[in-house]
Amino acid sequence: MIVNNSAFGVQANVILRGANVLDESGAFAGPTDVQVKDGRVAAVGKDLRGEGKDIDFTGLFVMPGVFDAHDHLTLSSLDTGANLKTPVSEWALEGAGNARRTLEGGVTFVRDVGGADAGFRDGIAKGFVPGPRVQISINLISQTGGHGDGFLRGSGYEMTANHLTPDFPGRPPHVVDGVDEMRRAVRMHIRSGADWIKLATTGGLGSDYGGPSSAQFSFEEIEMAVVEAGRHGRKVCAHANGGEGLENALNAGVPSIEHGRYLSEEHAKRMGKEGIFLVPTLAIWEAVVRWAKEGKMSAAQTSKILALDEHPNDTVRIAREYGVPMAIGSDYSDREQHGNNLEEIALMREAGLTPEEALLAATINGAKLCGVDHEYGRIAPGYIFDAVVFDDDPGDLSGWKQPGSVRGVFQGGVPVVPHKRITDAA
Repeated sequence: MIVNNSAFGVQANVILRGANVLDESGAFAGPTDVQVKDGRVAAVGKDLRGEGKDIDFTGLFVMPGVFDAHDHLTLSSLDTGANLKTPVSEWALEGAGNARRTLEGGVTFVRDVGGADAGFRDGIAKGFVPGPRVQISINLISQTGGHGDGFLRGSGYEMTANHLTPDFPGRPPHVVDGVDEMRRAVRMHIRSGADWIKLATTGGLGSDYGGPSSAQFSFEEIEMAVVEAGRHGRKVCAHANGGEGLENALNAGVPSIEHGRYLSEEHAKRMGKEGIFLVPTLAIWEAVVRWAKEGKMSAAQTSKILALDEHPNDTVRIAREYGVPMAIGSDYSDREQHGNNLEEIALMREAGLTPEEALLAATINGAKLCGVDHEYGRIAPGYIFDAVVFDDDPGDLSGWKQPGSVRGVFQGGVPVVPHKRITDAA
């Protein structure tokens, strides 16, 4: 549980002694000391001397804070009826609870690709509620009748798919058609504070429109989003499972592909050569299959999902073979999921990465994708000390499929979830 750590001040100056620390190869090396001063790593090495309170971390495992590069902190249910009945204030407060659990689970940085707005991001940054550092896209931008369009035919009510992002003052448009509308929509998202622009360039599973690999948006519409976002120092990420929609995204210069369920070897080869990131989002695939079998999805969604379940997912193996840079993303969308984000790292291992590769995907690769790898993603001198502490060697990472392994979390040098060794030393 997150607590007030007034005993350590606003930022903790400590030397953590004898820890096993994740290095740049993705392996835990040690025992070694980590000196933290004014929220940053001052030194890493043996028998460090200098300013700071000594804390015995012998036998513990320390890694950089995890990056979840595809999450939805404000999503708590895919039930359209329930979401329509939820006041926006309750939606936001539950999202704050999701953010707290995510931080407690070891995730210190989230790229929220649909749902959270600038007020949510900035409120966490100001300390109104505890949570990870956040980048936002606000909406999933969709074509009319596309993956993000939740139009209710009976009432004629326009809404996001499943009403996942409710109406609130200043929310930018989520349905766009044509190059000129795309230009305006991107500008409006940036005006509203978006760090990323997210497009649905294929269909998906959590909506009633289009199959997972059906193409959505034209090349020209996607290209306009990339160009206009770039003019303002922003980048585009594309919900793209495969086929023509993924091809259009690559041709338009999109630097981050989300899901890639039907990634081809040809596309993977190109992505590896051009350094285009893939965020495979494995946890959500398992979850939606389970929900469909339990009758928790709509008829249209269930039909798509159960058909998908018949096909193996080789996305990670193919991407690895061609050197595609990968980051992890949980794509969480239910209140029962938030806080168990480390399962995505274990699933990446099961899908074909080595433990070292999976750990790097969750740390420095996520930092690179989010453009903050100069300050986050490593435990090295000069880096901000966001870190996760474990009692046991993660080994093959399989234990992370269940919650409870995280024993401590640092954020900016402050032990926001203090390990017992820290509270004992206070």
